[in-house]
Amino acid sequence: MLRSHTCGELRLEHVNQSVFLSGWVQKSRDLGGMTFVDIRDRYGLTQLVFNMETQPELCQLARKLGREFVISIRGKVAERSSKNPKMPTGDVEIIVDELEVLNKAKLPPFTIEDETDGGEEIRMKYRYLDLRRSPLRRNLELRHRLSIATRNYLDKQNFFEIETPYLIKSTPEGARDFVVPSRMNPNEFYALPQSPQTFKQLLMVAGYDRYYQIVKCFRDEDLRADRQPEFTQIDCEMAFVQQEDILNTFEGLARYLFQEVKGIDIKEFPRMQYSDAMKFYGSDKPDIRFDMKFVELNELTQNKGFKVFDESELVVGINAKACSEFSRKELDALTDFVKRPQTGAKGLVYVKYNTDGSFKSSVDKFYTPEDLKLWAEKMSAEPGDLMLVLSGETDKTRKALSDLRLELGKQLGLRNPNVFAPLWVVDFPLLEWNEDTNRYHAMHHPFTSPKPEDIHLLDQNPGDVRANAYDMVINGVEIGGGSIRIHDRGLQKLMFKHLGFSDEDAQAQFGFLMDAFEFGAPPHGGLALGFDRLTALLGGSDSIRDYIAFPKNNTGRDVMIDSPSPVAQEQLDELFLQLLKKK
Repeated sequence: MLRSHTCGELRLEHVNQSVFLSGWVQKSRDLGGMTFVDIRDRYGLTQLVFNMETQPELCQLARKLGREFVISIRGKVAERSSKNPKMPTGDVEIIVDELEVLNKAKLPPFTIEDETDGGEEIRMKYRYLDLRRSPLRRNLELRHRLSIATRNYLDKQNFFEIETPYLIKSTPEGARDFVVPSRMNPNEFYALPQSPQTFKQLLMVAGYDRYYQIVKCFRDEDLRADRQPEFTQIDCEMAFVQQEDILNTFEGLARYLFQEVKGIDIKEFPRMQYSDAMKFYGSDKPDIRFDMKFVELNELTQNKGFKVFDESELVVGINAKACSEFSRKELDALTDFVKRPQTGAKGLVYVKYNTDGSFKSSVDKFYTPEDLKLWAEKMSAEPGDLMLVLSGETDKTRKALSDLRLELGKQLGLRNPNVFAPLWVVDFPLLEWNEDTNRYHAMHHPFTSPKPEDIHLLDQNPGDVRANAYDMVINGVEIGGGSIRIHDRGLQKLMFKHLGFSDEDAQAQFGFLMDAFEFGAPPHGGLALGFDRLTALLGGSDSIRDYIAFPKNNTGRDVMIDSPSPVAQEQLDELFLQLLKKK
């Protein structure tokens, strides 16, 4: 070993001990008679001391060290006369007796410190350097601890960790698959799994009643801060259970992880109907750290001569407590926010409920103070509050007001990343209509079980059928979701029919699963939690990239290794593939 200790463990109790350290040069300071060098590894930082009077040759060598040189030293631990309370090793330093340069280093393209001067693109290109910085090390340490705690909890709950294949069959539902050509089977392709869904159901049929794996999944979709083409799930399935059993089990997992990893005791884990989430928050993943629920105002606002409201399918508002003093500039900024293309509202109506009890609104021409008083009563507004109202087509208006609610919550400091408010959203619609394909699609996936009492609606009103489906939401982030599965061949065949599959297509795509159901399939269900999202949430971040060792950028590229990239013609020939010429 080239070290007796790490660079983060030496303390006062080690004074006068002879130690070996190895690591990277963080920085050096030449003070004439003395040279100080900070040596770093993933455990921390230690100060080295070189004395020009007693060790002139060694000191001269130390002065030639550059940033990120890899060095090894031997020396004696001494108490620092000028201590640094900001460093765990700040009470000690090493009086160096021997120094060896293990490897020189070029000057890094950005400073490798907590606060770096490198932009995201350059740090992605040199990711192996970025990973030397303490913030990323702490992120990956959090990820590691979370994975260990997850395995510990699930093991105690009698779950088996079982690996499922990465080269599988492409399916038509869901996001786009990444496909892999088969050399041994010309003109045929594997797909990389978007989830291990069918395999974990087959494990239930096989009798492995509690399965999990922390597994890579792949989706060829447009990227955002919380999406990557390859991502990690805590994937789980249970047999002989009902929905409540699954919710209780994985509510327990969430509580355990928060306690073990963050030392936080999650008290409440409420349940919310999907229909209520959309009605009161305009989102199937509501952030309940703050209130500001939607209030529908159609009966109080329409038929008053204000054409915008009269012609709207929905008039709905939120009450911002103690915000009546918002300036015209601030209100104009909120109006511009909701009129952005990604939000899509045409305008914003505001009503100030002034502290003296009077009202000032952008629609005073159409509504009397008595009218606005009724609005205030409906919205539980008090003097000093600000009412904000949108109108239009129901779904678009709710979505726009949801965006506004979250923006206001951010501006008012109500979305504290150190406060965690989890909930289950339950009873999702089984199917959703797609205007482009002109047919219904499964909201989750085609193996989700409908509510037994709603099955009769499949023929006449398929959009009204509720699913035995549920999402875990924390702070407005969908951490994961799942459902009770169909385990009966006849019901699964009926589901495929309503999704537009012919019997032949269903058999070709999923015949193996329906055949398995005929050999004694137990009732089963499960869920998958987004491991990257959960880690980022616990780390207080909206982006998952800094919690993944080697992420892709927002165009799906790995700029460090320059991937994706062309392959040799010989490889294409072996796979019977031809490249299309670029236009």
